[in-house]
Amino acid sequence: MTYAISGTARAALVLALLAVPALAAPAAAQPGMPSPVQLPGSGVVQPSGVLPGPLREVGYDQRLGEQVPLDLQFRDDAGRNVRLGSYFGSRPVVLVLAYYDCPMLCGVVLTDLTASLKVLKLDAGRDFEVVVASIDPSETPQQAFATKRDALVRYSRMGTEDGWHFLTGSQKAIDGLTRSVGFRYQYDEKTGEFAHAAGLVILTPQGRISRYLLGLEYPPRDVRLGLVESADGKIGNLVDQVLLYCFHYDPATGRYSAMAMNILRLAAVATVFGLVLLVVLLRRRETHGPKLQGAA
Repeated sequence: MTYAISGTARAALVLALLAVPALAAPAAAQPGMPSPVQLPGSGVVQPSGVLPGPLREVGYDQRLGEQVPLDLQFRDDAGRNVRLGSYFGSRPVVLVLAYYDCPMLCGVVLTDLTASLKVLKLDAGRDFEVVVASIDPSETPQQAFATKRDALVRYSRMGTEDGWHFLTGSQKAIDGLTRSVGFRYQYDEKTGEFAHAAGLVILTPQGRISRYLLGLEYPPRDVRLGLVESADGKIGNLVDQVLLYCFHYDPATGRYSAMAMNILRLAAVATVFGLVLLVVLLRRRETHGPKLQGAA
């Protein structure tokens, strides 16, 4: 019995030593990828890195940690004058920059967003806010209302309509918001359409830029982790904290990717903990074993 315990202890020590490099090793960087952009008048969506001519200027300049101007004035989907800051203060905000008469890309972004949010156990209006702001100053609250109605049908969660906000505004307000989050777009006078990138911006309750999720698909895991991080621990649970340790936000891709070394670290710690527990149990068995045999 003594030899078996000693061997187990040696194994635990060896594995603990093997785990040290994993605990100390740095994680490798992930390669980046461009955000899709819609070409005006064509309905074609292309990666921003292969756009022709001046459309190469369309995209996102990520400004993580910067503050958006909360004093900007817009109109909501009911036609009321509202201050952007009225949607901040207690919950993180998912910001979408789009326009309601968009022939293709904006609809895809909103559809994918509602699909991802529908999967989450977090609720709009309780755990986070959704703000969709039009980049077209000619659009009206009626168009905003129609787009909101469609989004709520897709989201299909009763009692959450107060968590969705669809805004229109002046060119001055639009410029102030788009520049603050690094959203670059261009208007094509020939087609009357906008060339713009696809993506979401997640902001903290104080209005600081926390995360960008770029592209046309928003995995529910990425959206949830972005909201949990932006909420500074006010939403989410222990599982989310473990996932945040295992998945790293990569600004270049606008995605959360697995951190292999962090996963190995957790596995190493769990292995060592299990072996230590085994040693303790074996020692207890050795201690109480002779007494039980004597009593028999």
